[in-house]
Amino acid sequence: MPLLASCFAAPGYQGPESDHFDGKVFSNTVPMEKSAGDMIRLGWGSLTQAADWPQWVDTEQQSITQERLEQGLSVTFINHASFLIQVDGINILTDPVYSERTSPVGWAGPKRVNAPGVALEALPPIDMILISHNHYDHLDTDTLSALIAQREQPPLILAGLGNGALLREIGATAYQDMDWGDSTTFNDTEFIFAECRHRSGRGISDQMKTLWGAFVIKTPSGNLYFGGDTGYGAHFKATGEAHGPFLLSLLPIGAYEPRWFMRDVHLNPEEAVRAHQDLRSQRSIGMHFGTFQLTYEPINKPVEDLAVAMEAASIAPPDFRVMTLGETWRVVPDD
Repeated sequence: MPLLASCFAAPGYQGPESDHFDGKVFSNTVPMEKSAGDMIRLGWGSLTQAADWPQWVDTEQQSITQERLEQGLSVTFINHASFLIQVDGINILTDPVYSERTSPVGWAGPKRVNAPGVALEALPPIDMILISHNHYDHLDTDTLSALIAQREQPPLILAGLGNGALLREIGATAYQDMDWGDSTTFNDTEFIFAECRHRSGRGISDQMKTLWGAFVIKTPSGNLYFGGDTGYGAHFKATGEAHGPFLLSLLPIGAYEPRWFMRDVHLNPEEAVRAHQDLRSQRSIGMHFGTFQLTYEPINKPVEDLAVAMEAASIAPPDFRVMTLGETWRVVPDD
């Protein structure tokens, strides 16, 4: 079955048409225009222009308290786009990926170069899992299956329209598919699925057939933003105007070269700084770098380029930081 996954892929959404769903596929507000020739050019460049990454970087996995955080906000960087957010007594995971590869097969595809900053079995009980879209580096079925099996009361998984069918296949019973603008409440915290600029697909046949998005998390301690995976666009300013200011935003800064191809779907560090400003975010944390080589740039280039972009925008390091794997940061409005 794994060999066939790239052809048969995941189930697609079936539902009424909307301004971003034509009855068959989803689309971005500003269309993307890439051809088969562009894909060939990108693939050839990955063989001839991509930087060499180390095969392995040692990581010291960290322990984390099992006690719930009843006041304030704590954020722990696990890897890639995976964070543990602890706020107002709720434990939230974003795009959890613990697998060795982000691929439909176990013997090929992007391979991790470091261990997750917190072991899966060391995590506290998880209440909510936020899935931004169904690419393998964001929707990791093996990790989700393990998290579902850990507790009698499984975590509630929130994802875009159409993803519930795949979640059912892996045994999920607590999940909710969301359109842009949909919201749900857990305790006193509201989760809103927000527009971003990306795409979806786990194989040849399911491209753009499930919805992608970001998450706005409205808590009594302040509003949070999880950007998932996105290119730059007007959605940042619109989200900032509708739901900002944000106490904290988690923004992708990696997988951005070559720019002629990646600008549609991935922020570069300069654009991440603009997104931080558009969102009216008090603090931001960079993500989506340093674990899986997905694009051309060297492993440390996103961090280096972020420092340059912050200096150019006169943003102080505490306001937009990069965390080490397993690092925990307590955030309060006036820290």
